Formats: sequence, C-alpha cells, structure tokens
Amino acid sequence: MVNLTKIYTRTGDEGTTALGDFSRTSKTDPRLQAYADANEANAVIGVAVATGGFEEDVVATLTRVQNDLFDLGADLSTPLLADPEYPPLRVKQEWIDELEADCDHYLTRVEKLRSFILPGGTPGSAHLHHATTVVRRAERSAWAAREAYGTEVADERGAGGVNPLTTTYLNRLSDLLFILARVANLSIGGDVLWQPGGGREAKPTKGESRA
Repeated sequence: MVNLTKIYTRTGDEGTTALGDFSRTSKTDPRLQAYADANEANAVIGVAVATGGFEEDVVATLTRVQNDLFDLGADLSTPLLADPEYPPLRVKQEWIDELEADCDHYLTRVEKLRSFILPGGTPGSAHLHHATTVVRRAERSAWAAREAYGTEVADERGAGGVNPLTTTYLNRLSDLLFILARVANLSIGGDVLWQPGGGREAKPTKGESRA
C-alpha cells in the first residue's frame, strides 16, 4: 500500500533523487530520464482516455496499459539486484504477449495501411498519436539507460543494470497505440492520410523518383 503523507521533501534540492533501491542518483541520470518519459507517456494516455470517447474495450486496454506503465517506471527506477529482500515489480514477457495479442485483435478492425497517416481526426486519435511519439521517446531513453548500465544484476563491482524487457514492452506499446489511434478514427470514416507537398504534388508511385 502506498501512503503519501507529504508531497514535498526537499531531498532533491541538490539535484539528486532516490531510486527504487533507495540509492541516490543525479536527476540527469539516463535511468531517471527513461522512467520520466514513461510517466509522461502515461499522462498523455490519461488525457486520451478522459477525452477520447473510446469504446469500452479500448478504455479497458488503455487502463491496463496505464497500470503497466506505472510498474514499468518502478522497474526502470530499480537497478537489477541479485536476490533482493523485497523483490520489486518487473516487466514480464506475459505483458508483452498481451500487447501483441491486442495489436493483432485491433488490426483486424482497420484497413490495410497504404499511406502515411497524419496525427489528427478525432480528439482521441490525436491524443493517441501524441502518446505514440512519447512512448517511442521513452523507448529511446530506456535504450540509453541500458547502454549506460547494461542488463546484468548488481554485484560488488557496481550498480545493477536495466531489465531488457522494458525496452521490448515500450516498442510493442508504441505499435498498439498507433493502431488504436487508427481505430479511434473509424467513427469519421478512417485515417487522415498524408498528401505529398500538402496536396501540391502527386504521391510518387513505386519506382518513380522525386528528382
């Protein structure tokens, strides 16, 4: 149970913050950037759910994802430890399998994609396109944290690494959000399609050069 009795603590006024294992790190740490971006993605999805007017199954899917992103943030904020006294939340392969199943399910509801799509259409679709870009940034940040810390458990030589399933989860989530953004525009007849040159020139056909 989380019990927050005070919001400000002043402990970060010197530019550091606590990780999930109670160690402290710089607020510019790539690990912190990764879970901050995941938190931002969660907030954008929250706006989408609040304003999008989605069908119940889409709301249920996105609400599950929001809970997952909270757990993913906890995972990213906690270095991999060998035999921790209190095992932290970790992203599991089953969560990724659920995202892939969701992608397959919702993809059956939209037409085969034959052009690039503009973010827009309904408010819900626009917010989900926004969420897609933030999740992709979170994935890049998580990869940066992996490159900085590796994926090994902690030992006496240094800090523990990053759970590699976090980057996989974020990758699949960006795919799902893109698909759901398309589903959200079914109510207006489908996707808002890209027009080359803003409609000022024809879209090149296969094998045709723009030069």
